[in-house]
Amino acid sequence: MTDTQAIVFDLYGTLYDVHSVAQQCDASFPGQGMRISEMWRQKQLEYTWLRSLMGRYVSFEQATHDALVYTCRHLNFELDEATCATLCDAYLNLSPYPEVPATLQRLNNLGLPLAILSNGSVFSIDSVVKNSGLQTHFANLLSVEPVVVFKPDPRVYTLACEALGLSSHQILFVSSNSWDAAGARHFGFKVCWVNRRNNAFDELGATPHVIVSGLDELPALIGTAQV
Repeated sequence: MTDTQAIVFDLYGTLYDVHSVAQQCDASFPGQGMRISEMWRQKQLEYTWLRSLMGRYVSFEQATHDALVYTCRHLNFELDEATCATLCDAYLNLSPYPEVPATLQRLNNLGLPLAILSNGSVFSIDSVVKNSGLQTHFANLLSVEPVVVFKPDPRVYTLACEALGLSSHQILFVSSNSWDAAGARHFGFKVCWVNRRNNAFDELGATPHVIVSGLDELPALIGTAQV
């Protein structure tokens, strides 16, 4: 990665733990927190992909809301408006993974610009990052809103090149979502897949350049010839 000029991170599931909402879900539906969180997240992703295919973009907040409504209806849980609002608000207050703050500081010390490229709206990205106190680490917070389509559409990855003024091969893209990592690799980024759960990589005709089990492994890779 000796020619890496910037690092671009996915947000949801990469820097921030989407299942940190399970605690709030459990408070609303005792004993069901993780069950709700896991189905909610899966439907949230499916809705971004399906809406991109249909050409019917909505904000990430709306997709998140719709996925929660479906999840509770599917599980036969009664979801009133107040509870729905509380749970959706939890997505604006996600917890970063434990190694994230120190890792970002180490990368900042290396002098590389850091950015986030996310399916989230400008509002949701800003909220999550500011609420966790990590906003000073990033040069750019990039939302899909300008192209009104979700990852892994190539138009989204182009936003990073334009914002940073770099070609795709000069950017290291980091994601824990293998579908996102595959999309980024097809686009032309150098790709690091964060495989925290020892999962298999999706069969999408692309593989990451490097795989780590946590973001704390990333700083040591910068400046090496591993990618």
